[in-house]
Amino acid sequence: MLELYHHGTSVCAAKPRILLAEKGLEWTSHYIDILKGEQFTPVYLKLNPKGVVPTLVHDGKVIRESTLIGEYLDEVFPDPPMKPDTVFDRYAMRMWTKRIDEEIFPATAIITFAISHRHAVLANPPDVLDEYINKLGPAEAPRRRKRLETGIEDADATTAIRVFDQFFSDMENALSRRPWLAGERFSLAEVGVIPFVNRIDMLCLSGMWTESRPNLTGWWERIKARPMFQGAMLTYVPPALRTLMTDKGREAWPKVCDILRGA
Repeated sequence: MLELYHHGTSVCAAKPRILLAEKGLEWTSHYIDILKGEQFTPVYLKLNPKGVVPTLVHDGKVIRESTLIGEYLDEVFPDPPMKPDTVFDRYAMRMWTKRIDEEIFPATAIITFAISHRHAVLANPPDVLDEYINKLGPAEAPRRRKRLETGIEDADATTAIRVFDQFFSDMENALSRRPWLAGERFSLAEVGVIPFVNRIDMLCLSGMWTESRPNLTGWWERIKARPMFQGAMLTYVPPALRTLMTDKGREAWPKVCDILRGA
């Protein structure tokens, strides 16, 4: 029995949904509304003391961390295989997933907040907004207030956009040589990367690849055509939040172009 604790807007929670769909595995959904703080309930914290999603439970065994969940599922359910055949290609696969965990995940959180989620925070009454800003303490509160006000033009957000730009360049280079990121077939490299490219797409910033990166553009079209895509990537996203990301992403795109041009 497979049980997945997940949320619709969590990029990390999308990874096991992709893999479960690609392998045709049945699973029980436990939706944790992280926007309401359900990840901090005592019941859930027993499963995941960090208070994050996803968490996989397989026949009573608890498996945490999205990248490790992927490796676990591929070993326990090896058909179809999601690791490349050669040692070097498996190394390449893990370089992509390692980069996601260490570099792209933090950049995604910054960009998402700067473009869309800060508007949801700013919509709160003044007392709630002040509580949100000040709960980090006097040292961090001014930085949080500035990030709320400046959005994508905040220094951290600008850096995050450039991190993604380099990431997309590296993807373009890899995909110019082979059809998939780590070899000749879809692998855990794709499972790790897809949610993050999708987030940039949902924020209407796909011009970062459609205007100058044809191999990445073609790869993304093939990804979106896979049967798993709609259910794993879009079904669980709350419609209001999806609309917010789309609308605010379109507004931010000219500023993102300025960042990419070095303006």
